[in-house]
Amino acid sequence: MMYPEYRPRRLRRTESLRALIRETTLSPKYLIYPLFVVHGKGIKQPIEAMPGCYQFSVDAVVKEAKEVFDLGINAVLLFGLPEKKDPRGSHAWIKSGVVQNAVSAIKKSVPDLLVVTDVCLCEYTSHGHCGVLSNGRIDNDATLELLTKVALSHAGAGADIVAPSDMMDGRVGVIREALDEQSFDQVPIMSYAVKYASSFYGPFREAAECVPKSGDRRSYQMDPANAREAMREAMLDLEEGADILMVKPAMPYLDIIHLLRQEFSLPIAAYQVSGEYSMIKAASAKGWLDEAGIVEESLLSIRRAGADVIITYFAKDVAGNL
Repeated sequence: MMYPEYRPRRLRRTESLRALIRETTLSPKYLIYPLFVVHGKGIKQPIEAMPGCYQFSVDAVVKEAKEVFDLGINAVLLFGLPEKKDPRGSHAWIKSGVVQNAVSAIKKSVPDLLVVTDVCLCEYTSHGHCGVLSNGRIDNDATLELLTKVALSHAGAGADIVAPSDMMDGRVGVIREALDEQSFDQVPIMSYAVKYASSFYGPFREAAECVPKSGDRRSYQMDPANAREAMREAMLDLEEGADILMVKPAMPYLDIIHLLRQEFSLPIAAYQVSGEYSMIKAASAKGWLDEAGIVEESLLSIRRAGADVIITYFAKDVAGNL
């Protein structure tokens, strides 16, 4: 009987051998933990569609931030739910806004924790869209002015990174220019460069209370059928001054993450979104899946595809396990 000269199973025999040659690794330092912040005090409100996730008041989110940092997670991503909404989303950039207060409080309490802020209007507008509506349509250029105000207000509060998620044309360029002019030239932009019009966002829209009152977001978020367009979007954001390029969602778009990794040298982030999280939670609750195993495997697949950074609601669980 002829035996192969190379036997791959030799290096799979024990965990120590497997660990020795492991190509892709997970670490808390690669993870960003999303948090939802609301007005009030002493609030930790469970999100029904996302078991294990909460809406936090500022005092409660500071406690959560401390816990996150102690687990070895270096960054959080903040989403705000305002007290009032209006057609222009004006509470997104006011100095006393919930995100602005949360940024200041977290940086004061946990100064070494990186605070990333979502720059968008959908949580703040009464119509639920990511931009200004004019005659029933999104006015791209009018929206840019407001997004700039939001980014500047976050930077002024102490945000370490701003992350525009609106998908308006040209928003990275105008935000970069405004940050530089206002002496925030050291604040990086993590751009939602490739954000698809995905059905996987459903639970998030409950968590952030931002379901559009009419229509959908397909006129500004990307068509899930397109890959070449993703490269064009990423190149535009790079040319406009983005420091990190993001793909959202993650697991349904591993091919896109890989394409960007092959093409660009900038750090690549991927967002394991609410739908990905809730599906795993629901199947695990039924006993159909091993949650810890599935989470690790899914995150490894995102890293293996080429993501340097993963935004995930599982960050705390993973950090605890690791």
